[in-house]
Amino acid sequence: MSKSLAQECAPKRTGVQGPEFEGGVSVKQAALSGVRRAALGAAMLCLGGEFTYAADVKFNDLADESLRDALRGGSLLHEQTLLEENKPSAGEILAAAQADYKRLLAVLYDNGYFSGSIAISVDGREASSIPPVQPPSSVSRVQVTIEPGPKFQFGRARIAPLAEGTEIPEGFSEGKTASLGVLKNTVSAGVSSWRNLGHAKAALSTQELTADHAAKKVHADLTLDPGPRLRFGPLLVKGESDVRRERIIDIAGLPEGEVYSPNEIRLATQRLRRTGAFGAVALSEAELVGSDLTLPITAQITDAPKRRLGFGAELSTLEGLTISGYWLHRNFLGGAESLRLDAEISGIGGSTGGTDYTLGARFERPATFNEDTNFYAFAQIEQLDEVSYFSRQLDLEAGIERIASPERTYTLGLGLIRAETEDVFGEDKYTLLTLPLTAEFDYRDDALNAKDGFYIKAEATPFLALSGSASGLRSSVDVRGYKTFNAAKPVTLALRGQFGSVYGPTLAQAPSDYLFYSGGGGTVRGQEYQSLGVAVGDETIGGRSFLGLSAEVRVGVTDSIGIVGFADAGYVGEEEFYDGSGEWHSGAGIGLRYNTAIGPIRLDVAVPTSGADTDEDFQVYIGIGQSF
Repeated sequence: MSKSLAQECAPKRTGVQGPEFEGGVSVKQAALSGVRRAALGAAMLCLGGEFTYAADVKFNDLADESLRDALRGGSLLHEQTLLEENKPSAGEILAAAQADYKRLLAVLYDNGYFSGSIAISVDGREASSIPPVQPPSSVSRVQVTIEPGPKFQFGRARIAPLAEGTEIPEGFSEGKTASLGVLKNTVSAGVSSWRNLGHAKAALSTQELTADHAAKKVHADLTLDPGPRLRFGPLLVKGESDVRRERIIDIAGLPEGEVYSPNEIRLATQRLRRTGAFGAVALSEAELVGSDLTLPITAQITDAPKRRLGFGAELSTLEGLTISGYWLHRNFLGGAESLRLDAEISGIGGSTGGTDYTLGARFERPATFNEDTNFYAFAQIEQLDEVSYFSRQLDLEAGIERIASPERTYTLGLGLIRAETEDVFGEDKYTLLTLPLTAEFDYRDDALNAKDGFYIKAEATPFLALSGSASGLRSSVDVRGYKTFNAAKPVTLALRGQFGSVYGPTLAQAPSDYLFYSGGGGTVRGQEYQSLGVAVGDETIGGRSFLGLSAEVRVGVTDSIGIVGFADAGYVGEEEFYDGSGEWHSGAGIGLRYNTAIGPIRLDVAVPTSGADTDEDFQVYIGIGQSF
């Protein structure tokens, strides 16, 4: 005999409410009165065993191990047992017990158990019958008893109409476990497919869920209403903002008049957020559709603080101390433009040349040519006092940045460099006209502490010598990959490869700061900073070709602490492209990581393993963020 699921598949325990799911799929039961607050304390819950913490809590054993584990994961009582401090009060234990009715019931439904029973007694009294405002003064015993009953499977499983190409969950078919989670995901898949085709108001219109107890089957008939195909209406801006309203609309780039797409909503939200001018951005669809089948969209905007100050520091035993700071204005001209001023002093107390100074300013204007193309301009003055050369330089550049996706960015610029240098070949003054090109692909899960994914950055800078040098091309590629194994005790393998080339000018003609060196924190740890180059008599200068290889094994010891083993190798040659005629050197070491909200604090100790002789037995590096 078949009856409605709401009538016949409820656990045989009064006062227990079934879970509500997105898309309208639900199993309704009487409300559990008074259970509305989360537990803050702890009480040990052992499935199949006993343990005493603040109270003796018992849970009856279950033959289904997967169900037992799922119930453990869904229980507030069990979650609170993970706390080792702040033993719970009797009221907190009661609150956890009362909340567990609904949570454990949801686990049963999601695993196909629709006719079970749940009983939670606190010192012999049913927890649901105890007023939360009048908890007992103490709790000595909690008994949790679950009888899951038979496991139900799907019998008839239908959903219609479906958009072409819709992929519904494999579990929504005859003979599969009748999980309400599968029902929810099935409805979500059907509705999402219609929305992706422009049917913004697609929804579940009717549902018929019945249970056949004799056959232990649940029959599901779900009907979708796609609704009309809609077009984007105007973008309405709400909230007080110092960014001009027309600029907010331009930056969002919502295609008014075109067919509705949830992906366009997502992209518009991302565009507004990445300006940095807004502290909160939320785009919502209007409840009512316009008479012309358009759907207005509302952007709720909150400004971020306009100004920001920041600083950083990094320490190396040889390179010395580097300190940096910046000032940022996020809405400089009222159109979400940003202006950032940077200053850096490096080489303080180091033994790798003198002290270096950098001062720069960068201006960015989002959505200048279209919603995904930004304009930038920067100016920088720099003095570098390195072991192998000395340089004073003025760098001016302007260009565009194309954000093809959140992971892919391209830039094209036009620059002018004026420099005075002194190296092994003598003093030189040159002026270069540059055309810098960059492509960046960032598929890492976390830029500061990547565990999976990859990163590629390729740069090519053709330069035309207006005076004092020769024309040519400087190019470089940086490739990084990450893979993490064992989620419980994560071990991350990180690999990095670097390539560099200067094509055109001879070694003597090439701009000194365009040449490549190896050694130090960015290339080969354990070797002295820029210790590997090309020998010219008794002096050293950078090479026209470079290769760098790095490998790290990062092991998580605790949630906050990790240890790292690493090895680096670098090559520099006089030739334009690697041919093996240059020199290699390498280093290896161990490191410590301490995770913080702004990235891991890094401490690395490295020793040279091959290459040029060094006066130092080891090098120490301290900074924020992983080494790569």
